[in-house]
Amino acid sequence: MTSPHQPGAAPPPGCPAHAATPYQQAPAQPDAQTPVKLYGPDFAADPHRFYAELRQYGALAPVEIAPEVTAMLVTDYRAALDLLHDDATWSKDSREWMTTVPADTPVMPMLMWRPNLFYADGPAHVRYRDVVVDSFKLVEPHELRARVHHAADTLIQRFGAHGEVDLIADYARLIPLLMFNNLFGMPDSYSDRLIEAIAGMLDGTSPEEAAAANEAYTNYIMELVGSKKAERGLDLTSWFMDHPNALNDEELIHNIILTMGAGNEPLANLIGNALSRMLSDDRYYNTLSGGALTAHDAINEVLWNDPPLTNYSAHFPVRDVFFHGTWVRKGQLVMVSYAAANSQFDTGTPGSGGGSHLAWAAGPHACPVKRHALLIATTAIERLTAWLSDIELAVDARELQWRNGAFHRALAALPARFTPITPDQAGATPWHNRDSSPTSSTRSEVTSTERQPASAR
Repeated sequence: MTSPHQPGAAPPPGCPAHAATPYQQAPAQPDAQTPVKLYGPDFAADPHRFYAELRQYGALAPVEIAPEVTAMLVTDYRAALDLLHDDATWSKDSREWMTTVPADTPVMPMLMWRPNLFYADGPAHVRYRDVVVDSFKLVEPHELRARVHHAADTLIQRFGAHGEVDLIADYARLIPLLMFNNLFGMPDSYSDRLIEAIAGMLDGTSPEEAAAANEAYTNYIMELVGSKKAERGLDLTSWFMDHPNALNDEELIHNIILTMGAGNEPLANLIGNALSRMLSDDRYYNTLSGGALTAHDAINEVLWNDPPLTNYSAHFPVRDVFFHGTWVRKGQLVMVSYAAANSQFDTGTPGSGGGSHLAWAAGPHACPVKRHALLIATTAIERLTAWLSDIELAVDARELQWRNGAFHRALAALPARFTPITPDQAGATPWHNRDSSPTSSTRSEVTSTERQPASAR
């Protein structure tokens, strides 16, 4: 039997490949017993250098995602698609794997099994996914856009008169929280608790930090569910509860945990990474005063080159499998590197290589609400750059720091400066009407009736 922390598995007896090590099918391959660390400041500063090294192993490479926790990482685009579409060979159930790693590893909150759509297979997965998809369908695009305008204007009011801002801490990370905290039916006063818990799960550097973040997040969700059991509302939590698929309490809690977690931190990173591109590239700087490239272009480039969730899609083979030249043992953790797969055919033009990017994953477990995420990110960026049309970086782009972590691509801060705006200045401002637009072409008034879900009209 292989060691729980050994990165690979031997071919079964009698196999023609038995004489070869599982990741050394040819003499030119690197030492398969030395996993590449995907955490720490070096990886955060230049992950694509690491992906280039990992490609030397072939389609899969051994990595370490936390101390004493190894995995195989898929870096090849075709292999990634094959894995993501093959739910007969690959399971999402992590329970067997969990027994092979330290229980207090800081990555456990991101990979531990829960009865939700991410870690379910077959009919159970379809049942959970339908609840999420059907509930989000009740949030119509114009209603969602109005919520983003409200959230964006609320935040800009806080820093607009200062002339400077950290666009990560004061905008990108708060927009999704104001959005999803509200969509799930909690008041804005709960937002700080939510952001601290989710960031702690992604950034935790010690078992204690990871455990504390997981507990804080669970407590938040328990309070949310308790409030909606007492009184339903026009919100995602209530719609989850009342869905015909009839989730029990455990299923309800864990699908909310997943949906809210997946909807906050990665979306914040998408907004932050796109703003970073727009403020550090002259093609986008010109856009703020009528250039050729837009917020949509920036988001598309990020999804190809710096996806907010870079390495994830945890899968576990249901049997020993020889996959794209590498033996993988039953129950072993295999993850997909969206960033490495996207950049495999890098020609400098997004979309020119391997087809569609994999930032939303693919197959039956692809992101179920990507249209909502794109609308939120695009609207948040457009709202900010419309109100603050001369915003620019306050530091050289080369000085920006990236947060540590194997899973995400996220800036630690994005300092910017702009001409201050005040409530008493002439013309439209975020202060006088949160639904007013900076330009007459996008001005709209959204009534309270329009903000109600379609099911409530």
